[in-house]
Amino acid sequence: MALSAYLEHILKDAEELPPARPYINHAVAFKQPVTPRERAEALEKAGLNVFFYPAALINGCDLLSDSGTGAMTNEQWASLHYGDEAYGSNQGYFLLREQVRHTFGDLFFNNLTGSFNAFLFHQDRAAECALFTQIGKLGTGLIIPSNGHFDTTHANIEANGMRALNLFSPALKRKEDSSAFKGDMDTERFIQLLEESRAKVPLVYLTITNNTGGGQPVSLGNIAEVARIAHAQGIPLFLDACRFAENAWFIQQREPGYREKAIPDIVREIFSYADGFTISFKKDGLANMGGGLFLKENGLFVRKYPRMSDALTNHQILTEGNPTYGGLSGRDIMTIVEGLKTVVRQEYLDYRTSQVQAFGEHMKELGLPVLTPAGGHAVYMDMTEFFSDTRMRHEDFGGISCTALLLAAYGHRACELGDFAFGSYDTVAGKDNFPEVNFVRFAVPRLRYEREDLEAVAGAVKALYDRRDEMPPVRVTYGRDLPLRHFKARFEFID
Repeated sequence: MALSAYLEHILKDAEELPPARPYINHAVAFKQPVTPRERAEALEKAGLNVFFYPAALINGCDLLSDSGTGAMTNEQWASLHYGDEAYGSNQGYFLLREQVRHTFGDLFFNNLTGSFNAFLFHQDRAAECALFTQIGKLGTGLIIPSNGHFDTTHANIEANGMRALNLFSPALKRKEDSSAFKGDMDTERFIQLLEESRAKVPLVYLTITNNTGGGQPVSLGNIAEVARIAHAQGIPLFLDACRFAENAWFIQQREPGYREKAIPDIVREIFSYADGFTISFKKDGLANMGGGLFLKENGLFVRKYPRMSDALTNHQILTEGNPTYGGLSGRDIMTIVEGLKTVVRQEYLDYRTSQVQAFGEHMKELGLPVLTPAGGHAVYMDMTEFFSDTRMRHEDFGGISCTALLLAAYGHRACELGDFAFGSYDTVAGKDNFPEVNFVRFAVPRLRYEREDLEAVAGAVKALYDRRDEMPPVRVTYGRDLPLRHFKARFEFID
């Protein structure tokens, strides 16, 4: 029998076998041995706030964030040596300009004369700060609607006197709903908002994927529909594009008519609807630092606000640096150029997203109340359901208790994104206001962990879940009434 014929015979069952990783490990770092007692002592010193816990003392998995925490490729490490640290118009700027145009479409990052339409920052929240600082000057009582503003986006909007409004998809709130795109915006509520307050909406902001909404993807159909509704009312569409490539993968895999389309083509179609976007290159730029704000040349935003480009340039120069480096070293810029090439590769996205999907499925099989189907960067556990048969109340902040015990007992760090992180405290009424979603997020850094690592996390969470009725509530000892309080607060267990 010829080899080719024999291969056809034995490969019939190949699809049932787990695929090999599309990459190899190039470097290994050993973890510091730390006992549970040592972790507990360090966490108590940090006021049970996992953000303050020393990363060097984590000997499990650090799933606090996927932002800038992943491993870089050989090409990215090699590109560091080509970093041009010139103060103005460094070599990397021109390479990044071409790569952004290639990735997102020719109408982005075009203009080198007159007003800029591209602004580099050290990270995305600085880009958001620039955008919403200038937008906030347009008037009072402004509203920025979104499918789900993340924490710093929400804070940047409200710090500039505007209202950050989340229009979550109804499917997100239905436990048994298996919708493929739970990250979509509720367009009925968007239309209603415009009927009531169109003059108060300077732009609409779609987050892809929807981080606050459980990391769920947004369909191209929803992107197009939001753009149609907004543009008909003369309102620009912006994208929070931190995980644009992962969102494109979900469109390819789940949306009718896109299964045979290449990821780069889907990405360019997504951005054809946008008048601008902000991005953290620490996510789907695969870099450890970097962010940007990009305006479509001759797009609705530029036409509607013709003075905005100069105002943004002034803001950037005052706070970050020359527009051609914008708070980034030449080395950082070069890693972003290479990262944008890698992140749209099919084999990378197949493995990246399937790893997170498998993590979520494993947690579900263990009986844990996770949001399904899982998104592309993290698994989200519903803490309201987690404690539904216990005495834990919303004001006891069970998500804080869970993340503290997970870290102290098992060495894994996760992030509470629910009642405390997205809630607030009304000092006048003396009561807490709770958000629509109540999650603990397990964000998976890119190219960093393997299946066994994530299975260890799932097993540890299962052990806590089995003893959930014994988990103590927490008391907020500092920061209950502060903005962005989850980054600053202190807690203690209540006996």
